[in-house]
Amino acid sequence: MDINVNTVYRTVLSILNKEQRGYLTPDEFNRVATQVQLELFEKFFDDYNQYLRMPKTNEEFASRVDHMIDAMQVFEEYKSSSSFANGIYGYPQDSIGNNEVYRLGSIYFAAVNDTPEVEIVNRRQYKQQILSPLTQPSIHFPIGILNKDTVEVYPKTTSFNPPVNPSNQDIKFSYIRKPKDVRWGYNLGSVGQYIYDNLTSPFPLSNSIDIASISTQPTAPSASTTTSVNAYTTTGLGVNATFSITTNANSVVNSIVVVSVGSGFSVGDTITIGGNLLGGSGNLVFNLNSSSINTAVTTGSTNFEIDVSQQTEVVLEILKYSGIIIRDPQVIQAAQQELVQNEANEKR
Repeated sequence: MDINVNTVYRTVLSILNKEQRGYLTPDEFNRVATQVQLELFEKFFDDYNQYLRMPKTNEEFASRVDHMIDAMQVFEEYKSSSSFANGIYGYPQDSIGNNEVYRLGSIYFAAVNDTPEVEIVNRRQYKQQILSPLTQPSIHFPIGILNKDTVEVYPKTTSFNPPVNPSNQDIKFSYIRKPKDVRWGYNLGSVGQYIYDNLTSPFPLSNSIDIASISTQPTAPSASTTTSVNAYTTTGLGVNATFSITTNANSVVNSIVVVSVGSGFSVGDTITIGGNLLGGSGNLVFNLNSSSINTAVTTGSTNFEIDVSQQTEVVLEILKYSGIIIRDPQVIQAAQQELVQNEANEKR
């Protein structure tokens, strides 16, 4: 169970304001909260390593190793490659197009039925392996070379007999992803106050859609027309968008202007609009890229993804950073002392 971002923010403000020490704005809180979550997330791996070397208890609810595994499972992913080109496969990406792999586990060759694990080697080892017929890569013993955000996999599917067309589905990644950035979203009230917005999937569209993202053109009338459309289907969660679509005299859509930006859209979503709505036939299909999404909004919230059992530590860590922001050493010292004591109790 994750930690509610509003609960943490209200708790931090209550403690800071108890003696009129200062105020933490939503933007400051979001930055600090994201940093705190990353620190605690990275600490998972160190603690897990330490607990594995400690005597393990079999008592229910008392095993630190089991608790740590449960906490990390939230971030485990098993996804296909995000792209492919000539045997090179891109790491999976998040909803706004960033590399999602924080710690890589295993890579699997899904181009064959038994999905063998890809042996990761460096380039020197690869050169040595291909010198011998006994160690050359095969479909059941593939090898890979890691690059920045990509992996080269051998054998290439085009070398199969018969050849197989390469696809991003050929490679599966097992990995730990980074937690999503914490976000306390808000609307402004009538007197400028911050009003908490608990809606998720907040992102609206930007003002226009990149024409290069169109994958399928409809058969539209052979005349220049501009049509407003609010009926569409999507592979994502986006709603309430309206598009102004212009076709030229050659029946080609050459402009998509966003009239109503809607909400809930993500990079990679596919939007399909019926050509009949444009006075023709077929479908207009386009994919949303990073330029199509407006992330510069204040609405929409994202909770902490780490386990609720760490809520106390989250609050104390945020208070520690808050003391730096409001320049109050007493807040820093009090929070630091409590954190040290809690950590000492955990490691006993």
